[in-house]
Amino acid sequence: MTLLLPPPSPPLFHRTSDSSLIPGHFHSRRSAATLLRHRRSEKPPPVASGGSGVDAFTEYSGYLFELGASEADSPTGYNISNIGAIYRRNPFVLLRRLVQIGTTLGKWFTIRYIDGITERSDLMFEVRAAELRKRLVQLGPAYIKIAQAISSRADLVPPSYLDELSLLQDRIAPFPTDVAFKTIEKELGLPIDELFSEISPEPVAAASLGQVYQARLRTSGQVVAVKVQRPGVQAAISLDILILRYLARLVRRAGKFNTDLQAVVDEWATSLFREMDYKNEAKNGIRFRQLYGGLKDVLVPEIYEEQTTRRVLTMQWVEGQKLSDMKDLYMVEVGVYCSFNQLLECGFYHADPHPGNLLRTDDGKLAYLDFGMMGEFKQELRDGFIEACLHLVNRNFDALAKDFVTLGFIPATADKDAVTKALTGVFQNAVAKGVRNISFGDLLGNLGTTMYKFKFQIPSYFSLVIRSLAVLEGVAIGIKPDYKVLGSTYPWIARKVLTNPSPQLKSSLQALLYEDGVFRVDRLESLLSESLRARTEKALVKSQTEDGDDSKVIFKQILSFTLTEKGAFVREILLQELAKGLDALGLATLDSITSSATSNLPFGNSLTFSSMTEEDIINLRTLNRIVQLLSGHQNDETPIVEVAAVTAYTNQRTYSTEASLVLNQFAPVQEILPLLSVIPELPPDLQQQLLRLPADLAGKFVSRVAARTIRRFFL
Repeated sequence: MTLLLPPPSPPLFHRTSDSSLIPGHFHSRRSAATLLRHRRSEKPPPVASGGSGVDAFTEYSGYLFELGASEADSPTGYNISNIGAIYRRNPFVLLRRLVQIGTTLGKWFTIRYIDGITERSDLMFEVRAAELRKRLVQLGPAYIKIAQAISSRADLVPPSYLDELSLLQDRIAPFPTDVAFKTIEKELGLPIDELFSEISPEPVAAASLGQVYQARLRTSGQVVAVKVQRPGVQAAISLDILILRYLARLVRRAGKFNTDLQAVVDEWATSLFREMDYKNEAKNGIRFRQLYGGLKDVLVPEIYEEQTTRRVLTMQWVEGQKLSDMKDLYMVEVGVYCSFNQLLECGFYHADPHPGNLLRTDDGKLAYLDFGMMGEFKQELRDGFIEACLHLVNRNFDALAKDFVTLGFIPATADKDAVTKALTGVFQNAVAKGVRNISFGDLLGNLGTTMYKFKFQIPSYFSLVIRSLAVLEGVAIGIKPDYKVLGSTYPWIARKVLTNPSPQLKSSLQALLYEDGVFRVDRLESLLSESLRARTEKALVKSQTEDGDDSKVIFKQILSFTLTEKGAFVREILLQELAKGLDALGLATLDSITSSATSNLPFGNSLTFSSMTEEDIINLRTLNRIVQLLSGHQNDETPIVEVAAVTAYTNQRTYSTEASLVLNQFAPVQEILPLLSVIPELPPDLQQQLLRLPADLAGKFVSRVAARTIRRFFL
């Protein structure tokens, strides 16, 4: 039976420039006549990648495959002891691989050195970049994976090398199709034509661990991508990890690093072994789809478990183009929002978001592909990471030093005061430009010296988190050179801090807003204003919202937030501070009346008296700031007058003068009243909550006045 697509139909199979194993569009489509005509009695034609018909990895490192079926391909998970035992029984394979790696990379470094001393480095730059890519392909998947991560950092890698290393994401020569089809039939237990009514005659994408064919399921007619694992990858990766782990130990000893480099290699190797198990990838994809598939403008393909084994994966076909090729900043913002949900909401995150695994679909959605390398971020570490970001942005370096202990970056025995001083020197310049301009490069700054001095180490669990964020920023920089992932993520962090019921985050918010017992309304204002940016509407990304200066819109947004259940904690803080401010306002009004009355009396100027204290002045200024915040007016902060404790008379004159200054800064009533017109626009439940606020505020105000009266007259 011959399998054909009807000629009039659009071609099902076409090539792709996508680096992932779930390909998207290519600039040219193939006609339906080129589809595979596969007969049950015929073998599919092999796909040649060169004159020999064998890909470079197989040709150069094929001797590793001899261990594939018997030993090195058998482990289902990463276990360095088992890997070590395998190669202790095969010492000549290990020795041959060491020589191969040394000579392959050694030749390239030697040539580069010769280029340098002969002053030909610039002339041969592009040539040497291409040679390096070819040598990495020859060495196999482990080195390709490392290069893929580096190729995502346009701000760190020279353009010529970036172009060449980027080819490792989408232009790796495939292994022969007859080998792939045999693997599919062996793994799924049925002939190809019983599994699929149509299948492409050659792979539509090839990557370091496997390659993909486009097919149509015979049972349902669904168009799918079928990923087949490259032969011998587990054997090669196992041996290379063993070697890299040994080198990590030597580097740590020679460089006296505090970070456990072997643990970092182990963490990466563990995720890489999981990536080679396609059944594990299928489970990851299903979980990822459940958690994030419902997010706005995010697409996660469906997984077909019945057609999936350890070496064959079948999932929904996705049409699209690489995100890095589209230059779509909105899609990057969607990716930032989705990454925030992955890292800080659910803790289950995509640890390999390089350009080939992120597609912009034809209908304008961001598609995530390739779920082999995932990470887990525990709740206590997520909260610690949020607190660290919060303290960094607000320049609370003392609290940041404690966060670093909590996250495992520095030992608990470190001198906290010295660490605080060092972090201040490292980070203060980076954060001085504002949260929206902070980049990973800024934060790294002079951190190296500090890391060494205080035995700073990067925990193994954090290596994948850093990789995920750094790669995402690298993709974004390719679209917008001045893009900052942390600056774009912080609004979501601010919103989470303001709304999360976690006792740990509530305690952090309380400590942040009350410094030495004084309410820092400027910090609340900053958090609220940043949290209002935590949106993904396209209009926001394109123009930073046309209504961003509309005070009514801001007033409505703040009301909508503070009146909800999630905003209850912040609402309680605001009511408490409003009660304090109204109490201070009452005292200021009383002082103003008294001052006016005594000014007409003989020697009235010498009888000036104020019942206000320094705390009352601060509360009055806070009230003014809160009113301006709620009304959406830009605040020009006037510093609190220094109160010199010289004489009671001097203090009273100072308090009276400051109270007058603050009162004069209050927004006119005629500017505030129009804002009340947004109240009918609120949902009914929020309107009901709003009606209860005056009674709550009155209760707090009465309690405040009563407490002050008792304190001043009886204590």
